[in-house]
Amino acid sequence: MSLPLADQVVVVTGAGRGLGTAIARAFAREGAAVAINYRNSREGAEALSAELGSRAAAFQADVRDPDAVAAMFQAITESLGAPTTVVHNALADFVFNGDARKRLVDMDWDDIDSHLVTGLKGALNLIKAGKPAMAGASFGRFIHIGTNLFQNPVVPYHDYTAAKGSLLALTRTAAAELGPEGITVNMVSGGLLRVTDASAATPEPVFEFIAQNTPLRSVTTPEELADAVLFFASPWGRAVTGQNLIVDGGLVFN
Repeated sequence: MSLPLADQVVVVTGAGRGLGTAIARAFAREGAAVAINYRNSREGAEALSAELGSRAAAFQADVRDPDAVAAMFQAITESLGAPTTVVHNALADFVFNGDARKRLVDMDWDDIDSHLVTGLKGALNLIKAGKPAMAGASFGRFIHIGTNLFQNPVVPYHDYTAAKGSLLALTRTAAAELGPEGITVNMVSGGLLRVTDASAATPEPVFEFIAQNTPLRSVTTPEELADAVLFFASPWGRAVTGQNLIVDGGLVFN
């Protein structure tokens, strides 16, 4: 079964800024109703909601809290309709600056756990909240945001990459379980993006290095990655599940 993007209700977590904002805009451009989730970025989320119009609304919830996620889905259903697609983009507080990253000897488990709780537990909470209505409709899309650092740890962000690796595993096991109910689960993995709040601290020589080592000779933008996310929600992606699509201009061949 497939559903045109214009008939969908899409939840984008962490959409009050950065990549999440670009993803929300991309879905709205195609006519979808968009639920803009945020944890702390209220001002950005509400401004984006006003920009996108009557088929968008901002919803506060911490994806780490299952009760808050369940309440958010209820509020979204009452306001926009039952979610058909969930894009899990929320990120624990993090800055991509290789010069300032922690080395293993300086890292505590809490550094990894903060990413696991947001990325992995957040994904579980979203699946549990969204799956019942999706299964009832025999249609649903979960799309997780990953990283190309699995294949190319050019800068070893140990905590961030370990959590995203776990999220890829859940993506595949969830795809296997939920597929018979018409629900697909996929991942879209970018590299360094020019520019988001998280990558704003990245030194310019790093952007230049990546561009020169990419076949397209450019650093991927949030808007370019957002367009790839649309594929998995669209009718064109109806037979694809359990996959990890690398969107980085060919820096990593998957």
